[in-house]
Amino acid sequence: MKIAVLSGKGGTGKTLVSVNLAAVAEVSTYIDCDVEEPNGYLFFKPEDVEQEEISVQIPVVDQDRCRGCRDCVEFCNFNALAYTSDRLVIFDDVCHSCGGCVLVCPYDALQEEEKPIGRVERGVSEDVNVCTGILNTGEASGIPIINNLLDQETRGETLIDCPPGSACIVMESIAGADYCILVAEPTVFGVHNLDMVHELVELYNKPHGVVLNKCIGDDNPAEAYCRDQGIDILAKIPFDEKLGQINSNGRIAAREDDDFRQIFADLLHRVKGAGR
Repeated sequence: MKIAVLSGKGGTGKTLVSVNLAAVAEVSTYIDCDVEEPNGYLFFKPEDVEQEEISVQIPVVDQDRCRGCRDCVEFCNFNALAYTSDRLVIFDDVCHSCGGCVLVCPYDALQEEEKPIGRVERGVSEDVNVCTGILNTGEASGIPIINNLLDQETRGETLIDCPPGSACIVMESIAGADYCILVAEPTVFGVHNLDMVHELVELYNKPHGVVLNKCIGDDNPAEAYCRDQGIDILAKIPFDEKLGQINSNGRIAAREDDDFRQIFADLLHRVKGAGR
């Protein structure tokens, strides 16, 4: 079963939930798709790590062959090419690596070359396969890295730690998921972020439920939102000093404390039942 864990912003508890669910499964694969700031590996501390460089195809121009016909410029829907001052200029950051400009050039002035944009790291932590995507600083899109992560073979339950928000990289992360867990904070701002990702999973028609994190007291706007929208509340994780200390020290609560292990084991059991 592929379970995607997402939230409307960073710091909500998405990685906390993902990491602990992977840890309580008998055998699992944890995939960190938050390629701009991955941090799941800090908890798992995987061993036997292997790296794979991820590249995309970017056009390069032979200015001596270019005749300034502008066929490539007119073809590109992303405005990644411009002809100015008698030279063809290519903007790597907005190129989508479709290769169309190379095909339409009548003078063979364009070719493609590999441009590294990041890497994927794979290792093992006890019974968890840990897969991490890392985007190079300054690169515009991590989608090729996410696609590589999600195309590989997995074992056991698969936990997908999505990027925060609801942009294209999140859409790619949840596209193949069997079930989505939305993590929310008990604040008015938390409701705004929850509404954003709830709209996304509804658009994709994904089965889903909510985990309410950092719960304290009875006043919980996020819980009220779930009741109003008819969203299943999967679990309520308390605002707990012990949990905060374990998490801030880069340890996995389900491996450190039986009570927390039971919370996440019950959550996984409920998700697997809801996803059938």
